[in-house]
Amino acid sequence: MVFYGASGHAKVVIEAWIQAGGNVTGLVDDNPMITSFLGHQVFHTVSHPSFEGKQWMVSIGSNTVRKRIAELLEVTFGMVLHPLAIISPSFKIGEGSVVLAGAIINSTTHVGKHCIINTGATIDHDCLIGDYAHIAPNATLCGGVIVGNETLIGAGSTIIPEIKIGNGCIIGAGSVVIRNVPDYCSVVGNPAKIIKHLHG
Repeated sequence: MVFYGASGHAKVVIEAWIQAGGNVTGLVDDNPMITSFLGHQVFHTVSHPSFEGKQWMVSIGSNTVRKRIAELLEVTFGMVLHPLAIISPSFKIGEGSVVLAGAIINSTTHVGKHCIINTGATIDHDCLIGDYAHIAPNATLCGGVIVGNETLIGAGSTIIPEIKIGNGCIIGAGSVVIRNVPDYCSVVGNPAKIIKHLHG
């Protein structure tokens, strides 16, 4: 697999891929000062003979940047599932997504493309996670939760059952969401309240 991005989030994704038995073909990063990363050569172009026929992963934590790069690349995307994640056999996942160590995903949950299900996140039954979303470490989604595209569910936050969170939202770390959240809102607190309207 070829990884686009050589920073903190990439370390976790690459190590998860290796622990799952995968091989690293190379890394690509826009920063010309980065020439090696985790013992692997870093390229500054997406065109290289060794990349031909390989799957790719955009290993960048920012939802916005990950989406921009994924939409520019004309490649085949893979996925990374850490061997220490607990995943239902009825779970579905889109291309370019990653599930990291200790995450738990229960029955009939669907994760979109280019998502991050981060360390120790828990997603219960029948949840729907939109594209380019990030469920941060130790976040908990109860059953039937819907999370929109490009939304960040902050670390340690809790979403009660059957809640719908819109596109482009930010749920602050440690928040408890007990009401639906409209598109492009930032919410924080227990119970979570809207503190800012974001631009779509």
